[in-house]
Amino acid sequence: MNTTELQKTKQRYNIVGNSDGLNRALDVALQVAPTDLSVLIIGESGVGKEIIPRVIHDNSPRRREKYFAINCGSIPEGTIDSELFGHEKGSFTGAIGESEGYFGIANKGTIFLDEVGELPIATQARLLRVLETGEYIRVGGQEIRKTDVRIVAATNVNMRKAISEGKFREDLFYRLNTIPIQMPPLRDRGEDILLLFRLFAMQMAEKYHLPKITLTEEARQILLQYKWPGNVRQLKNITEQMSILSEKREIDADTLLHFIPRDQDSTQLAPIQSGGTHSYESEREILYKILYELRGNVSDLRRDLTNVRKQLEESRQLNGASGFQPAPQTVSNLPATANKQPITPTRTIEPVEDAEAEEISEPETLNLNDIGKQLVEKALERNNGNRKKAALELGISDRTLYRRIRQYGLDKD
Repeated sequence: MNTTELQKTKQRYNIVGNSDGLNRALDVALQVAPTDLSVLIIGESGVGKEIIPRVIHDNSPRRREKYFAINCGSIPEGTIDSELFGHEKGSFTGAIGESEGYFGIANKGTIFLDEVGELPIATQARLLRVLETGEYIRVGGQEIRKTDVRIVAATNVNMRKAISEGKFREDLFYRLNTIPIQMPPLRDRGEDILLLFRLFAMQMAEKYHLPKITLTEEARQILLQYKWPGNVRQLKNITEQMSILSEKREIDADTLLHFIPRDQDSTQLAPIQSGGTHSYESEREILYKILYELRGNVSDLRRDLTNVRKQLEESRQLNGASGFQPAPQTVSNLPATANKQPITPTRTIEPVEDAEAEEISEPETLNLNDIGKQLVEKALERNNGNRKKAALELGISDRTLYRRIRQYGLDKD
């Protein structure tokens, strides 16, 4: 790393800071500038990525040619191909003439594609062809055109994630990412935060003829500890606000906190609690419990509906409906003699087998309530009166079990 050359570059482009991350990014930019390799600048929004492609172009053999900075996220999807690659007359509504497009105009120069991760998939395919062969076709045209353009791209998107989600072409990523440059976030630049604050405060004082604002030691520590989700852009914005709105020229901690957003911890990762107790081990356990209770309620509802249907069938039989064979539970509600005799004069129903009749006629199976009561009693007995365990054994919810206990009069014991 050539320290002298770095300092000259910082002075030329008014770059403030001495952090290792910033110096490394500038050093890589100066080394790659004499080549024609594609460069991908990666960093959060507001870190100053737009400075790097200008440094690369001005220190390259193309420095006397044209330089275009294009924000891919600000161009509508329907017109971005025309903006980049040009179009033929009449190729779409409003195309009253021909257009060269940026790749035609910038021949021999440099194009900076900011927010390249926002490009539509179809446009990515066109861009890949330009990178691989230097060829492109205008929108609505058939003639293959050639261009010699150096491409520098930047993104604040997680490109690996975008590729896995099918939003960005993997082959284009590797073409753009020949030389990656990582721009550090402001929160990782240490004392650079205070240097940038002084620069912005001085600029505001000179521009509006105001006394320059300064910081107390406590206010400096707050600036250094803040996470700066908006990075350099946010720091400049807050400094300008304080320069105009604050009555004090020496900004203390209380004054500074009025201008810094209250949710400054929103960019931090949520802390993981290593101790303490909780009624559930995880959210998944809560979900399992809810699903289990729903399953029990649905099962109860299904059984109730089945009983209602059987009662309706029994009612139809008693009213003379023909063609019905009583189910065992329906027959059990009739007099014992009805089990061996036809029910309706219109159609004879075959007698029930003697073995089945004897089994059905047992008193303990004649009433569904008796069966339910016995099941609940036995479940409670096997679990030593523990209602929760009994409910689990019966496959019903605690609430349903309590309702059955009251229904059968078992809570009077």
